[in-house]
Amino acid sequence: MREGDYILTINGGSSSIKFSLYKIEETLKNVFSGQVEDIGDKKAKLSFKNSTTQNKMISIGAADHSEAAHNLIDWLKKQEGFDSVKAVGHRIVHGLRHTKPEVITPALIKELKMISAYDPDHLPEEIRLIELFGKLYPSVRQIACFDTSFHTSLPAVAKMLSIPRSYYNRGIQRYGFHGLSYSYLMEELEKLAGRDVANGKIILAHLGSGASLAAVRDGKCIDTSMAFTPASGLMMGTRSGDLDPGVAWYLMNNDKLSPKEFSHMINQESGLLGVSESTSDMQDLMEKEDTDTRAAEAIELFCYQAKKWIGSFAAALSGLDTLVFSGGIGEHAPEVRNKICDGLDFLGIRLDEVRNMRNEKVISAEKCKVSVWAIPTNEELMIARLVCDVSNHDISF
Repeated sequence: MREGDYILTINGGSSSIKFSLYKIEETLKNVFSGQVEDIGDKKAKLSFKNSTTQNKMISIGAADHSEAAHNLIDWLKKQEGFDSVKAVGHRIVHGLRHTKPEVITPALIKELKMISAYDPDHLPEEIRLIELFGKLYPSVRQIACFDTSFHTSLPAVAKMLSIPRSYYNRGIQRYGFHGLSYSYLMEELEKLAGRDVANGKIILAHLGSGASLAAVRDGKCIDTSMAFTPASGLMMGTRSGDLDPGVAWYLMNNDKLSPKEFSHMINQESGLLGVSESTSDMQDLMEKEDTDTRAAEAIELFCYQAKKWIGSFAAALSGLDTLVFSGGIGEHAPEVRNKICDGLDFLGIRLDEVRNMRNEKVISAEKCKVSVWAIPTNEELMIARLVCDVSNHDISF
């Protein structure tokens, strides 16, 4: 790949497809970004923005991911630069033990299909997107960028689950997710604060509709809150987070929930939505907080759990130098950041009220032991960077 070429990034979720087009110049220039939302809903829509258009929205047929992908490609074909796309970078949520991005081959697709049961909410749809682009544009290289790669540095003690070892030998372990976001945040932190800070003891908090935390030391991840699936760890928008396994047995035995119904419950009906009984959107909950006890309790539980993860990771790191907030909630909800950090003075965490409310990059108080940051993440840009890295090292490009 060379200057003037274009890279398309695809980030397939359980009910959405995010996309971005980048042009290779001295740096990667974003041409446009957008997403297809509410796939499976009659009101599905495609929204996008570029340098001249902000958040334009159009209706789009999207009864399922296949229809959404076909209609997205029809839209992309009309956009300037799409004919010059030389590579498509795909976010792959689950990559087992793959440590770096790879050119997608039939063998890799076969492997991903074999582990689809590990992540039924993401992998099948991501594979369909890959196969569709491969069918329509066979000459365009496709690159898999694995969300789990960032966490392959986890020590064995952090990977293992306390179940019979035979399951660990089958690959049932802690993998961790949000790795593309964490990779981007580490690069940004080094740019903003320097290499010494990036090599310190860091907790990264990606807080959005999906939420997780990661503990990083010497530039490598040593622990993370999500485990075998993205449903574990901290409570999220609609996911339960960690749950007593006895709850599964009880509900299946007494309420006759099938495994499929239980999976739907913990992935789609729990978290902020389940506790509040109204919405999974943190902003909506904050607006109701003073008048709706359930909304207030949902926010309190989210912040309480995040506080506990920060404390446990500070212990795993044997101290803490830097805390980074990111994701939709982490970047835009200063009240939530304040609730999470309140009472963590004993770790050296103290926020500057004005900086925090202004959503400045550094939000910690002066002369505070732990520097606290709010850094916007950009998974799509990270995918594009990784595609460039693969192309620079693969002579077949």
